[in-house]
Amino acid sequence: MERKDFRRLFIIAAFLLCLFCFLVFQFYKLQIKEGAKWEGLAKNQHQFAVVEPYKRGRFIANGMLKEGHIERELPLVFDVKKYHLFIDPISIPEGAREEIIEKIKDHLPLSWEEKNGLRDHFEKKSRSRRLKMWVDEKDRETLLTWWYAFARWKKIPRNALYFEEDYKRAYPYGKLLGPVLHTVRDERDPLEKKALPTGGLELAFNEVLQGKAGKRLLLRSPGKAMEGGLLLNLPNDGADIYLTINATIQAIAEEEIERAVKSAGAKSGWAVMMNPNTGEIYALAQYPFFDPSEYRTYYNDPEQMLATKVRAITDCFEPGSTMKPISMAIALMANEELKRRGKEPLFDPRDMLPVSDGHFPGRKQPIRDVSHHKYLNMYLAIQRSSNIYVAKLIQRVVGSLGDEWYRKQLSEVFGFGVPTGIELPSESHGLLPAPLKTYGDGRLQWSTPTPYSLSFGYNLLTNSMQLLRAYAILINGGYLVKPTLVKKIVKEGEVIYDASGKAFQQVFDPSISREIIYALKSTTKPGGGGMRADIPGYTEGGKPGTTE
Repeated sequence: MERKDFRRLFIIAAFLLCLFCFLVFQFYKLQIKEGAKWEGLAKNQHQFAVVEPYKRGRFIANGMLKEGHIERELPLVFDVKKYHLFIDPISIPEGAREEIIEKIKDHLPLSWEEKNGLRDHFEKKSRSRRLKMWVDEKDRETLLTWWYAFARWKKIPRNALYFEEDYKRAYPYGKLLGPVLHTVRDERDPLEKKALPTGGLELAFNEVLQGKAGKRLLLRSPGKAMEGGLLLNLPNDGADIYLTINATIQAIAEEEIERAVKSAGAKSGWAVMMNPNTGEIYALAQYPFFDPSEYRTYYNDPEQMLATKVRAITDCFEPGSTMKPISMAIALMANEELKRRGKEPLFDPRDMLPVSDGHFPGRKQPIRDVSHHKYLNMYLAIQRSSNIYVAKLIQRVVGSLGDEWYRKQLSEVFGFGVPTGIELPSESHGLLPAPLKTYGDGRLQWSTPTPYSLSFGYNLLTNSMQLLRAYAILINGGYLVKPTLVKKIVKEGEVIYDASGKAFQQVFDPSISREIIYALKSTTKPGGGGMRADIPGYTEGGKPGTTE
């Protein structure tokens, strides 16, 4: 072999060797170094993962009000299976799009906006476009029956149109307990795909109601149906919350509060029913109603938006005459405190006190009663709703034990100015003035006449739940109950929270409750301000109140 030929052969061999080394390097780079990257890209082209939805926890009404009753599960809210309609626009030829659009319009209940926007989805260069949310099983089956035949005829990949399973909140009793329960938005969190509560118990217990989604792998292959696929992770459903609310009592309360608001020509109203010994709320009704399934309508209208709030905990007012039994209980507590200190009590609830003079230190105007009386005892003062009598009692309390002691009973015993802690968001604190503190305009919150105003329910703000809790303490023997809407929480058959068996702190002697209960019963009898509440065959009591 000539030297020239040998050199040529060597160059060719060297070139082939370099080419081989380059190919080996490229294979190494593709298979080893960047293997995961290209494998992932290939998988994304032929398969994709979809969320396997979980069931959000249920809210279950209290079916038992008395021991021995049969406890029945009565779900107020639960998840029902629905579907979201998707298309793969790239897999659908232009010539078939108009017919598909028309069939979708025929088979599914679409809004005007959804109908007009269909064509835009088909024009997108995308592998997945959502056309319609929350499709029923029946509508899904009808559309798929047509689609499978159409796709086979037109030779379109069967999975170019597909449904993803999801769960939607259902309300078998409609608006019942709406503002307390609330709902979740149709759109989920874009990053974590979690539900977004609008308020109420849905928001307060979102963490325990929330489950954990699973994952399913689907193929883009024209020959593979989308309903199958590999289930990678099982979904984990949320916990169920058993409420203290009784559905029957709640329905009656809502019916009656609607009737009362309309009869009075009022704008709104609410009512709360609570067991004073346990704090369990049996009914929390308000009117106008809030229907959670139509939440968008309410939030798009400023006037209707008020119905989404639980007014019993958000709206504050001056309690007026309903404060008088509480003031009298504080006066009885002052008697006990003075006895412990070895001093004489302030008053005897049976003794008649002069109430004709309404002049008090620090007030420019005298305190007046609706009816003129010369002498009243505690029971008559509650029945006749005397401002002067209760102001005189608190004058004695402050004179003997001081402003701070009096305010401490209002705050720490009866809970004014302090949220009740009920399991709902946005509870207001109310307002209880404090000595040595000022308002925003520089005025002192507390002055010499402040205790007199507080005694008959002015110069403070409270929400209805705070006032209800205070009355529960008044009549249950002095136990600090906490209003609650939840009996227990159950996750996969296991009780993870149980509210039963709670012990409550006692803050005053039961004899004080007995005295106040006796006085409250007189308000529905002749001479009292609540005679319309006197129901034949029942024992009732209370304290009507008005405020400006």
